[in-house]
Amino acid sequence: TRAESPRVLEVGNLCVRFPIKRRSPFAPATEVCAVEGVSFELGAGETLGLVGESGCGKSTTGKALMNMLAYSGSVKLDGRELKGLQGKALKAVRRDIQMIFQDPFAALNPRKTVGELIAEPLLVHGLAGVAERGRRVDELLTQVGLPTEAATRYPHQFSGGQRQRICIARALSLEPRVIIADEPVSALDVSVQAQVLELMKSLQDRMGLSYLFISHDMAVVE
Repeated sequence: TRAESPRVLEVGNLCVRFPIKRRSPFAPATEVCAVEGVSFELGAGETLGLVGESGCGKSTTGKALMNMLAYSGSVKLDGRELKGLQGKALKAVRRDIQMIFQDPFAALNPRKTVGELIAEPLLVHGLAGVAERGRRVDELLTQVGLPTEAATRYPHQFSGGQRQRICIARALSLEPRVIIADEPVSALDVSVQAQVLELMKSLQDRMGLSYLFISHDMAVVE
């Protein structure tokens, strides 16, 4: 329960505003409020559903938590304030908070093999040598229910559900504490949705992951 789970992610009064282009040099500066006053807490091993209709700011919230957008308010990961982090400090935080995107095909570089895509975060963070990265890729593919030989193939050779499993493996490569899942099954068929959701749940039980699950579909959230 929440009372028993330590707080991993704390968000307070999160606001994201985008400037609107002026119609003339003399027009007053105006902004559109994409996200206004959002606050929540996420415990260890917990799933929090963020639900709303298209255009209400769900994905913007997720991107702000990843420091992909400028925002006001407070975002703390394990008690550490994330706002304003740059360079090496932001890179270090990215090990603990990862994102799964809506379109698995667009999220994967078609010119790289699956093994290269999954190992890329390890390479960027300098966490393993060539041999260790290969072992880690095989381990992650097995965890998400794909054969190890998939590492030598390319994203276009897989189905939508399989590509999302690859994206999940990539997100897990750094052993994060929190995963922001932005409409992770909305681009998939209903039968495949159930398989991916079951995979995410089993990984959460096994690894103690915390999910911020963004969706417009109440049935999927339930």
